Formats: sequence, C-alpha cells, structure tokens
Amino acid sequence: MRLALPRWAGPLAVRAAVFITVMCCGLAALLGVLVHVSVTNRTVGQARDVALSRLREATESYEAGDPLRRGAGVDPPGLPRQLRELAVSGRRGTMVAEYAGRPTMWAAGPADGGRALAVRVDHSQGRATIDGLDGTLVWASALAIGATLLVGAFAVTRVTRRLHTTARVARRISAGDLDARVGDPRAQDPTRPQDEVASVAAALDSMASSLQGKLLAEQRFTADVAHELRTPLTGLHAAAELLPPGRPTELVRDRVAALRTLTEDLLEISRLESGRERPATEPEELGALARRVVRGSGTDTRVDVVRDAWVETDRRRLERVLGNLVANAHRHGRAPVVLTVEGAVITVRDHGDGYPEYLLAHGPQRFRTEGGTKGHGLGLTIALGQAEVLGARLEFTNPPDGGALARLTLPQQP
Repeated sequence: MRLALPRWAGPLAVRAAVFITVMCCGLAALLGVLVHVSVTNRTVGQARDVALSRLREATESYEAGDPLRRGAGVDPPGLPRQLRELAVSGRRGTMVAEYAGRPTMWAAGPADGGRALAVRVDHSQGRATIDGLDGTLVWASALAIGATLLVGAFAVTRVTRRLHTTARVARRISAGDLDARVGDPRAQDPTRPQDEVASVAAALDSMASSLQGKLLAEQRFTADVAHELRTPLTGLHAAAELLPPGRPTELVRDRVAALRTLTEDLLEISRLESGRERPATEPEELGALARRVVRGSGTDTRVDVVRDAWVETDRRRLERVLGNLVANAHRHGRAPVVLTVEGAVITVRDHGDGYPEYLLAHGPQRFRTEGGTKGHGLGLTIALGQAEVLGARLEFTNPPDGGALARLTLPQQP
C-alpha cells in the first residue's frame, strides 16, 4: 500500500528532503569521524605516554635489581604476542589489548635472556570516554539532522505550495477560466525580495491578462460584426423575396440564407464564449429526443436505442448539439450514419474518412479547412460550446475500422 502524499508534496519536495537528509548525514558522519579520530588519538596518546613512562621506571628498577611495581613484569601473562616479539627484537612499543576482560594499554621493551619487560595500564576510563563521545555524537547528529530536515522541509514546501498554486491557476486558464490569477504576495509587493517563483507567477498573471484582453476583443469584434450584418441581411432577404422566379433568384436566395445562417452561428458562438449562457433543464427522454432530432434533420440517419434513459437537461441545447453532429456526419462523412443512445451516452458515427488529425488533437476550430476543400466550419464548434453549457463531455475519435465517431456523455443525475 503506497503512502498518499499531499498534492503539494510532489517529486521536488521529496527530492529536496532526500537531498537535505543525505547531505546532513554525510556532514554528520564526516564531523563525527573527525572528532572520533581526534579524541581517540589524544586519549590513546595520553595512555601511551603513561605506559611508556612506567616502562622506563620499570626498566630502571629491573636494571638496579629492585623489585618491580605492580603491573610490571618479565614476560607477564596476557602480553600480546606481537608486542613481545617487538620487545625481544630490541625495540620498545605499546599496544591496546584486552586483559582480564578490561581494555589495557601495554608497553614492552627488551630484557636480558631474550625476554620482554612489560607494564600494563588500565585503559577502561579512556575507552569509556571514547564510547561516551561516540554515543553523544550519534544522538547530536540525529537531532541536528532532524532539525535541519524539518527546517529544510518547511522552506521547500513553502516553495512547492506556491509552485502548485501557480500550476493550478495555469490549468484553470487553459480550461477557459481567464479570470484566474495567481496573485503571489511577493509579486504584488515590490518592496519584498523577488524570487524565481514570484517571477513565474507575475509572468503567468501578465500572460493571462493579455490573453483575456485579446480574447474579449475578438469576442466583441465577432459579436459586433454579426449584429451589424443582421440589418443589411434582413433587407437583402426581403429584396430577394421580391425578385421574379428563376435560377438567378434561387441562387441569390440561397446565398442570402447561407449568410443569415453564418451570422446566427457567429452570434451563437459569441454568446457561448461569453460564459454567461445557463441551461434551462427539465426531464427529457433521450430516445424520443434523438428520434425527434433525426426527423427534423431530414436525413437518412438510423437511430439505435440500446438503453433509454431520462436525464435533466436543456432540450433546445441538446437538440442543437445532436443536430449539428448529424449534419456534420452527412456533410463530411459517408452513409450509413448511426445515432446510438446507450444510457446517458449518445454517439453519432459515420463511415467516411474520419476526423482530421488537427481536430482529434486540438478540437474543432472555427473556419478551419482540411486540404483547402472542406472543413467542419462552425457546426462542431457550436456543438462543443453547447455541450460545455450542458455540463456534458463531447469527444471526437476515429474508430479502428474506419469512419468518425462523436461521443456525447451527459452528466449523471441521481
């Protein structure tokens, strides 16, 4: 079972904590070794000096024929073999070894007859001093590492929280919430020291403000153009109705109707992009609604109701979405076109060449054409916008066996 970390405790915080811990452990180990070696050398050196001093006194007593003091003797039991061989060879030396279960400092030198004169000094206090120091170093290092880790983690998590906030705002902006801002306190207060996170937050807020201004200007331009076109188009439509019957009249009326449809689509897109559209929901039976949409489209579309369902939705907007999907399937795909209802999921599939790659990657785009000859125009853009107002999810895919598939998933109600 994996430990669930807070959202702000991402890889950066974990790596920083691991780095701080490793560095603290390495520094504590280095300092501990240096202190241990220094104190051990000093303690052992003091014990060695005492042992050599007593060896000199024992040597003088032995050469003078006086009795040796306690702890001194010729070839005493317990003398380490290496030290005895060194003394028999004519040299003096010292060595720490265990004697009667206690640490002992031995000093030995040559004696007559190929023997060794040695003294022993109890080294228990020196060993206890070293052991006590090692224990103190371990506890002090653990406390220092813990304190450093807590302080470092606090500092790192403050940065990661701010980075997480910045990333969350960036995701909100990419999802269409152009009012989202980081509002980092450091970026808003020029008297405070500015760090890299504050610079990123300020740049993101500036980018969001610039993007929002440009999109609002574009939306206003689209709405203004559509509104301005309405009046002359109404006049053109009235004038076209007065023309005498004939092929030229039909062409004029057809183009005027196309312009009126384009203008209404632009107005609808402008309203959808404003973010002020709200659905008027009421219970609807999806199977009956799908059949009604197909009848209204006047196309040869098959309706398959695998599992009918009642949902709370805006009938007008849902009919608009399905009507645009069906019309697009017939305009840019090939028969048969099938509209399938399976619970709260409605799919529209044709058997043409499928959606272009740019649409699958980035979604519908206004006036985007494919190959310079055909495009999906505004229909899919409106369908996607109306689906968002309904709280539904509209996805576009190309099935492995060919064709194009649009899947509309309506929100589930209890």
